[in-house]
Amino acid sequence: MAGPVFKSTAKKPLGEFSLQVPAGEYIFREGDLGTEMFIIHEGRVEILQNVGEEAQVLAVLEKGDFFGEMSILEELPRTASARAVADSKLLQIGSATFSQMLRDNPEIAVRMMRKLSRRMRETDRQLKEALEASGAAPRAVSEMATPEAAPVEAPAAESAAELATERLIHNKSGMEFPFALGPETTIGRKDPVTGIYPDIDLTPVDGQRSISRRHAKIYRRGNKYFLSEEIGTMNGTYRNSQRLETGVPVEIRPGDELRFGMVVTSFRQG
Repeated sequence: MAGPVFKSTAKKPLGEFSLQVPAGEYIFREGDLGTEMFIIHEGRVEILQNVGEEAQVLAVLEKGDFFGEMSILEELPRTASARAVADSKLLQIGSATFSQMLRDNPEIAVRMMRKLSRRMRETDRQLKEALEASGAAPRAVSEMATPEAAPVEAPAAESAAELATERLIHNKSGMEFPFALGPETTIGRKDPVTGIYPDIDLTPVDGQRSISRRHAKIYRRGNKYFLSEEIGTMNGTYRNSQRLETGVPVEIRPGDELRFGMVVTSFRQG
């Protein structure tokens, strides 16, 4: 049974759209009416769902992740609970602000569509395994509702062997990070819990954990390359010391210095 609406006085506003939630406090509970989504600015949040009389952890989200958007999209009660694992600072986005964000930055909608697609694939996989174990014939369940922030697995098509000659070179260590062969290369840090496997994982050179899971993306268009910062990135993306505006592609050229959070790289070609 879903718990009561969370009204703890421990959840303190930090600004017009910001909240501070101490470890152990709920942001919302399964069954609550939802009128806002959240982006994690600091801390960690776990997503839980009631299974019988127990709450099962579906995912643990960290800085740069977003959650709670399903209730805004569907205008239905929450399908899962969210609780702070550590003291957390959250950016709270109401339905009106959310609608404006989608109009101003379509990349947000694209990112959410990708997230929903991963959830549906994971639901298909789990149901297929359950049906095969019971001896029933498997069927697709892409129409079925899935829990908020359900963990997913890495898409099999994202192979580390499919690499291009273009690459980022970490200025301090000299480590090379080749682009993907396709027209887009994602940059960030991998996280099996939430199913994020970027083409370029900068975790080995990011000792300060300054890079978001989905930090940025490089697009190949003919002979030109463009860099765009993903929504929810907290520590900035820079080209030659100039900070990028989130969601606005900027052309990059071989030799440009590209900084992701605290990690400084150079773009090389050939």
